[in-house]
Amino acid sequence: MKRTPLYEKHRELGGKMIAFGGWELPVQYTGILEEHRQVRTAAGLFDVSHMGEILVRGKDSERFLQKMLTNNISGVKDHRVVYSPMCYPDGGVVDDLLVYKYSDREYFVVVNAGNTDKSFDWLRQNLEGETTIENVSSNYAQLALQGPKSGQILQKCTDFPIEEIQFFHFIPDTEICGKKAIVSKTGYTGEEGFEIYMKVEDATVVWDGLMLAGREEGLVPAGLGARDTLRFEAALPLYGQEISEDISPLEAGLEKFVKLGKEDFIGKDALLQQQNQGVKRKLTGFEMLDRGVPRSHYEVHANGKKIGFVTSGSFSPSLNKNLGLALLDVDYQKEGTTIDIIIRNKVLKAKTVKIPFYTKKYKA
Repeated sequence: MKRTPLYEKHRELGGKMIAFGGWELPVQYTGILEEHRQVRTAAGLFDVSHMGEILVRGKDSERFLQKMLTNNISGVKDHRVVYSPMCYPDGGVVDDLLVYKYSDREYFVVVNAGNTDKSFDWLRQNLEGETTIENVSSNYAQLALQGPKSGQILQKCTDFPIEEIQFFHFIPDTEICGKKAIVSKTGYTGEEGFEIYMKVEDATVVWDGLMLAGREEGLVPAGLGARDTLRFEAALPLYGQEISEDISPLEAGLEKFVKLGKEDFIGKDALLQQQNQGVKRKLTGFEMLDRGVPRSHYEVHANGKKIGFVTSGSFSPSLNKNLGLALLDVDYQKEGTTIDIIIRNKVLKAKTVKIPFYTKKYKA
């Protein structure tokens, strides 16, 4: 299995290591609940160096990405970050990714760890015009500093005025803890936060510097377990669960990132047809009424028949409830509908609720 440059640091901090997408990563340090609550109230630092990075360059790079992505990057200003699914011709999702725009000729694309090779190959297969792509994942380490106190902690480590970074914008070249870095106001927790990219050899210095700077604010190292419960409460999709090769972005409720009015892109015809005919199933939130924790792939029934399946489920530390996301027949997605979750062959009652379950309390 692959290891990030911070592997020894995680072991030193007592991180419980697990296999994730071909990587050995910390699932928790002191405990998932404690780390989750600390991110919601103060700040947490995540090692996300397993994420993939791809450089897209050349005169035709904007046109190429317009063809590959469902979202619209035409006219986007430099130093903006754009979230977008990338689809197959049938509307299934190859990956969901972040596009950092340096200029019309240069883009930094961040993909999911387990999809790095697949996404790079898909981009390469469809390459056109004067465009080059390069998988630069091995050149970068990435940290995510998340939580309401993340800005004041980060400010201690840089001369750049952090309050000037707007939501989904980035600074292409600054110094964090004395090391060159790319810093974006993005994240995967539903809280204010920042993602920091640096050279692999600088990762330990930046990690240690941030942890020291955040000591008084209550900064803690956080693992994959808290990352998942945090993104789940904010109803942020996880590839392979809420979106996949078999689940389209329209079914997953990501309509605002699918610009069907723009010029042709891969998957447009299938997604247009899906929109015109009406999606048959839709991502829906639910709350358990009976006692039980829903998990991915559990069946959902109503009136004795299967109407869908759970994509993600968990105890919510912020709301103190057992909650879930499910892909359900559209007839059953109305808020307050009673449904049955099949947990270990038992039929347990739940009701549909609005998502996201948790809404951030800061201004983007």
